[in-house]
Amino acid sequence: MTRGLTLDDWVHAGIALAAGLLTAFLLRMLLRWLGRHADRTRWSGDDVIVEALRTVVPWAAFLGGVASAGAALPLTKSVQHHVNQTLTVVLIFVVTLASARVIAGLVRAVTQSRSGVAGSATIFVNITRVLVLAIGFLVVLQTLGISIAPMLTALGVGGLAVALALQDTLANLFAGIHILASKTVQPGDYIKLSSGEEGYVEDINWRQTTVRALSNNLVVIPNGQLAKTNMTNFMRPEQDLTILVQVGVGYDSDLEHVERVTLEVIADVMTGISGALPEHEPAVRFHTFGDSRIGCTVILGVGEFSDQFRIKHEFIKQLHRRYRDEGIRIPAPTRTVALQQGSLSIPQQRSSAEVGDMTAAHPE
Repeated sequence: MTRGLTLDDWVHAGIALAAGLLTAFLLRMLLRWLGRHADRTRWSGDDVIVEALRTVVPWAAFLGGVASAGAALPLTKSVQHHVNQTLTVVLIFVVTLASARVIAGLVRAVTQSRSGVAGSATIFVNITRVLVLAIGFLVVLQTLGISIAPMLTALGVGGLAVALALQDTLANLFAGIHILASKTVQPGDYIKLSSGEEGYVEDINWRQTTVRALSNNLVVIPNGQLAKTNMTNFMRPEQDLTILVQVGVGYDSDLEHVERVTLEVIADVMTGISGALPEHEPAVRFHTFGDSRIGCTVILGVGEFSDQFRIKHEFIKQLHRRYRDEGIRIPAPTRTVALQQGSLSIPQQRSSAEVGDMTAAHPE
């Protein structure tokens, strides 16, 4: 049987509790000072660690003060056991949350530091956080004296039933893990699927991949479908792209002159437009004797997929103006049509647009 509480017991308990609070306050101030120094470093992992310690260490000091205060009071063994157990559970809970935050933050820091991996790849962060929280929950149950062996057995049997019921969900989950682990697609890449969807990958989570189209609309694609479809990734193995622009000039053109003028226009565009690659060696290649023109392909280098539209726009404008100034003719498609009037055949040369109008007017 315990004795009654005295003034000395309350004083000792108050001193222990005050010492715990003071220690928690001083440790928090120290960790705040360390946090300011961690902000100056290039690695973001130390920021995550210090922030977690700012949560765990003061709480540990405060709970230590509470435990000391409880030990100073003449409590029964049963009450003392429950107090210590409660404090232990609270400490495990705080440590679990802090550990989940640290490990998830470190995973995010690693993904941000690696080339081609963005911090918005939440699938690894979420899986890590759930695993740490689950382990902490099992430790709490074990601390409370609850056997976790039957629970693990039940989870194993129930997990099989859940896996059968959630085949599509699990397929999307493992497909997302495979996609990120193989690095075939990463957040920030520009992709185009064989079904026609295309855009920048915003995020890959446990179920789906979010793609932002150039129209700024979001396209949601299940990971399983993304893993099975044919896909073009315009960011891998390199972000730089080569684009082709088709040009045609008349048969009476001096091809040496055409090539020289075209290369001069390319040089102006490559040095004056953002997103172009001046160091990329351009090329002009004549390849076809067409119906009304000699066709050639202009090969340009751009730094990123969306840059090609602006570069093509400026290149075509400047090339058209320069061809007009140099007297280089870009002929319209023409076709020879024979008009019969009685027994007289009169060949006439008309453009393709005029031929289309005549066909519409005389379908026979």
